[in-house]
Amino acid sequence: MAGKVVNTPYADPKVVFDFYFDDPRHIHSALYWLRSYMNPLMEAPYNMAPEFMDIVVVIHGTEIVTVAKANQTKYADAVNRMKYYASLGVKFRVCGLAAADYGYQARDFQDFIEVVPSAITELGHWQQQGYGLITPRILDKKFSVEEIR
Repeated sequence: MAGKVVNTPYADPKVVFDFYFDDPRHIHSALYWLRSYMNPLMEAPYNMAPEFMDIVVVIHGTEIVTVAKANQTKYADAVNRMKYYASLGVKFRVCGLAAADYGYQARDFQDFIEVVPSAITELGHWQQQGYGLITPRILDKKFSVEEIR
């Protein structure tokens, strides 16, 4: 016997991503989680248009610096990827409490960012609306695929 491909009948995709990292560079790996959520839904057999997906990303860790306009050059790759996802309808929300801790105000962020009162309140709100919670777990890669296969 061999494994088989199963096409789970995904419908009404709505999810909230909890981005809270101890290293701002982890935003890159976290955005792959977002891609891994969206791409299979946009491809066959699902062929969903992004506007039929409800996706919210709540940012409240050190990665908050990546969406500050002052750091545009330093985090250009991540910002460009987030702008792309925002153009597909993904909502990017920054915790107002965390922003204040970093000395940021709404005007300090990229134009696709919305500042909300609290990340924790925001996460609770979306879950109460039936959104699935995804919290990317970012690990440091110690072995290549070839080494462990």
